[in-house]
Amino acid sequence: MNRSNSDRYRLMRRSAPHASRSPQRGYTLLELATVLVVAGLLFGSVLRGMEMVDQARIRDTAADFNALSSAHLAYYDRYKALPGDDPNAARRWASASAREGTGDGVLSGNYNDLPPANPATMTVDASTGESLNFWWHLRLAGFLVGPAGGPTAATPPVNAFGGVIGVQTGGAGLIGLIACSSYLPGKIAIGTETLLDDGRPDTGTLRALRETAPNQSLGAGLPVSAYVENAATRYVLCRGL
Repeated sequence: MNRSNSDRYRLMRRSAPHASRSPQRGYTLLELATVLVVAGLLFGSVLRGMEMVDQARIRDTAADFNALSSAHLAYYDRYKALPGDDPNAARRWASASAREGTGDGVLSGNYNDLPPANPATMTVDASTGESLNFWWHLRLAGFLVGPAGGPTAATPPVNAFGGVIGVQTGGAGLIGLIACSSYLPGKIAIGTETLLDDGRPDTGTLRALRETAPNQSLGAGLPVSAYVENAATRYVLCRGL
């Protein structure tokens, strides 16, 4: 039995199933090298970006200390009293229900004291309250951005790492009024130390204590003798105002 031309054509195609397939092509050395170069550039850009973020946070931490020192001195120049300890604040800002301090020249309370639910009714005396009242007085005077009334009027600010920025009298080997910034990574603490002081955590106007928990009390702790730079170690930095 004869087959048609079309049948013969189909049989020919079946007999050579691989004849029309193109051979697979791998990457050349030049292409691989290009991919590796691009990946290296991207990785380097990420690292540089992370370092730039760290440097910005170091500058911000140092700026927080400097701004706080300026605000505190400006308040004293205007009212001849320490913010928080000001004995005339209640009369000056009566409409805001401000709390006055004792006027003894010493700030009561600790840098990490918890803010009250209602600042207008918080206890302010020679043993407690003035370290929180400090922030309220600065906001009422316009030296610090933030609400001058309401539940957060006496709430301390926080830094970029969730640590509190607070004030108290003495601590970390310093005397007089000090400001502290808590829960700072080693890299940030070292950079801030280099910008503001002598590079050592246990001398000069800036001191460092190692923290085992966020916003740890200073207590009778002494500054560390050297910084450790790793992801797990955190510090509270304190500076005399």
